[in-house]
Amino acid sequence: METRIDEIGDRIYRLSTHVPDIVPPAGFTFNQFLVLGDEPLLFHTGLRKMFPLVSEAVSRIMPIQDLRWITFGHYEADECGAMNEWLAVAPNAQIAHGMTGCLVSLNDMADRPPRVLSNGEVIDIGGKRIQYIDTPHVPHGWDAGVIFEETSRTLFCGDLFTHLGNGPAITEGDIVGPALAAEDIFYDTSLGPSIAPTVRRLADLAPRTLALMHGSSFVGDTAAALHNLASAYDRRLRAAMAGTT
Repeated sequence: METRIDEIGDRIYRLSTHVPDIVPPAGFTFNQFLVLGDEPLLFHTGLRKMFPLVSEAVSRIMPIQDLRWITFGHYEADECGAMNEWLAVAPNAQIAHGMTGCLVSLNDMADRPPRVLSNGEVIDIGGKRIQYIDTPHVPHGWDAGVIFEETSRTLFCGDLFTHLGNGPAITEGDIVGPALAAEDIFYDTSLGPSIAPTVRRLADLAPRTLALMHGSSFVGDTAAALHNLASAYDRRLRAAMAGTT
């Protein structure tokens, strides 16, 4: 395996590792995002076992010891499994996450105390502004959240729009259909009354780019993609409540 580096926006790097053994033959990508500024930020740490690959990739962009912020969608191995490895090599780095994630997991599991972020709080990393948004249970996990980089209008979606394959770093093609196909395999979305309204609120941010943790990032009509995904989840929820497929 190798970790591929692509700059998907101004000083925003996608670090992508394709694992062909997951759902072969398409395989599955694990993506992290490095946002450069005076205080660089890493969104997703990657799995602990992937730390050598991902850290080597980051070292090709910047000195890894200069990393300042680490955040992720929710407490799960592929989101934050390597967080303590990153804290060990970056002495000034701090985990930043929402209140729920800190209370139920990170206060205990992180080797240094995390910074608790309130919904809508912004961290100015110098040249980039990172807004934290609570999205409990969307797509899963009661500690779930996303971040929005305000200057480039990049929405870091976490597990939303997860799809298979090792596609290009950025696509203008359909990501809703592939996401629903992956949902039929993984059943990873918490279908509940908050799912569609939460995704529609993300569309109100009018992002330029959707940066996905699994699959190609998307540029194009991002609001339509988010609304279409919300509508699909809404239909699936109604079908599940009616006892149909």
